[in-house]
Amino acid sequence: MADTTRRMPGAAGDLAEAHPDVWAAYSALGEAAAKAGPLSARERRLVKLALSIGAGSEGAVHSHARRARSEDIAPADLRQVALLAIGPLGLPRAVAATTWIADVTEK
Repeated sequence: MADTTRRMPGAAGDLAEAHPDVWAAYSALGEAAAKAGPLSARERRLVKLALSIGAGSEGAVHSHARRARSEDIAPADLRQVALLAIGPLGLPRAVAATTWIADVTEK
C-alpha cells in the first residue's frame, strides 16, 4: 500500500499515509464495487469521471482524468463526457468540467 500512497497527490495521499487502515478499507470498498457488475475498466473510469463532474468536484475530475489518461483513454473521450453533462447538469457545469479535464490533458 505504501507504494500507491506515495503516488497520490495532495490531501488524499496525506490521509492514506496517516491512516493506512482507513485507506485500506476505502480501497477494498472501491475494489468490491468494481467487481460487483459487468462494466469494463474503461466504462467504470468514464462513469467515475461523469459522477465527479456531477458532484462538481474539481479534484475528483482531475484525478479521474489523470487515471483515464494513464489507462490510454483518449482526451476526446473525456471531453465528450463533459459535453454529455450539458443536458442533465447544465452548460456552466459542463464548461467547468471541460476546463478541469483540459488541466490534465493539455499539460
